[in-house]
Amino acid sequence: MSRLERIWRDYSLSIVIGALFLSSMLLHTIFGYWQYASDQRSHGQEPTLGGPDGYAVYFGEWTFQNWQSEFLEVLLLIVATKYFIHKGSPESRDGSDEMQAAIERIEKKLDAMEKAR
Repeated sequence: MSRLERIWRDYSLSIVIGALFLSSMLLHTIFGYWQYASDQRSHGQEPTLGGPDGYAVYFGEWTFQNWQSEFLEVLLLIVATKYFIHKGSPESRDGSDEMQAAIERIEKKLDAMEKAR
């Protein structure tokens, strides 16, 4: 298995989420600028990138309103499910340990029943 295949196997969810994030940021930047420029022109002003009325200020505001509620949540959930436990959750690493212990108890009882025959 090549290095890229291993990386994809181990981190495909993060790669896909990262690609979606970067794509949406690029589109957000482009379409946001178009709307900002249109708004500025409709008020008789020239669109600018910097300054207190520049696109950077509007871009920052729009980005953090959306980004915090969308992508940060997804990133947090990915990282949190990797490192933290919610007892009894199928996604949590404690679930497989408990399942293995239950299987071993059942096997012991079945062995005891077979010996009793």
